[in-house]
Amino acid sequence: MSSGLNTATVAGNSHNPALASRRNWTRDELILAFNLYCKTPFGRIHIRNPEITRLAAAIGRTPSAVSWKLANFARLDPSLKARKIRGASHGADAEIEIWKEFNGDWEALAFESENLMATLIAKGHKEMTEMSTLPLGTTRESLVRARVNQTFFRAAVLAAYNSRCCITGLALPQLLNASHIVPWAVDEKNRTNPRNGLCLNALHDRAFDCGVITVTTDYIVKVSPTVKRVGEDETVKLFLFEYEGKPIRLPERFRPDVGFLEYHNEHVFLRSS
Repeated sequence: MSSGLNTATVAGNSHNPALASRRNWTRDELILAFNLYCKTPFGRIHIRNPEITRLAAAIGRTPSAVSWKLANFARLDPSLKARKIRGASHGADAEIEIWKEFNGDWEALAFESENLMATLIAKGHKEMTEMSTLPLGTTRESLVRARVNQTFFRAAVLAAYNSRCCITGLALPQLLNASHIVPWAVDEKNRTNPRNGLCLNALHDRAFDCGVITVTTDYIVKVSPTVKRVGEDETVKLFLFEYEGKPIRLPERFRPDVGFLEYHNEHVFLRSS
């Protein structure tokens, strides 16, 4: 059960850094910190990051305390461990529990954390405002939840890849998508799991989504044999076969889960012409 954010306590402690530093972190504060960890490129976890200072002010803590908490989460990230990058050397058991909660049900925890963030900082979801003309009830709630979680997923995936397409290296956010490896409709709990995502430009996102290309479990781009018959087309060569057999650019964090890639290889990738 959520411990809740006590706004009166937060307001009082915001003027008393010493008192704020001694307060134990609540579950809600940890969820907010992990949300920000997911959406912040690793190199931007520092006290001058405006998102960190904004959250710090909202929960009555110092930017140093918040950035350190994000570094504590980094110590748990297996993708960083694989690259021999360490976060903070010490942390609390509560951080491990939050890590487990998110990884147990990304769909639920992403929405809960985004809801807390919107309530505390943004004063409500813009998605709710945009859909205010819809009748109240399950339909509106479902649409808002889906839109909110899609926003979280995009932010987390693009942050992990430093807003670069993992196939081409394109670094223009307007042309980048957070592509689901296992489709949105197939695995509800992992819809917002960043390890179920690839950062792809719009063309390769579409090719991946319809199975024209895949990424193997050793992170190599593979082109479907269904396009071999048009392989002499110069455009196909340029945009597809140019990258076949080449490794993708791996993210700083949240490396694609091998099990998700296996699913795409077996169930989405077009294997025969």
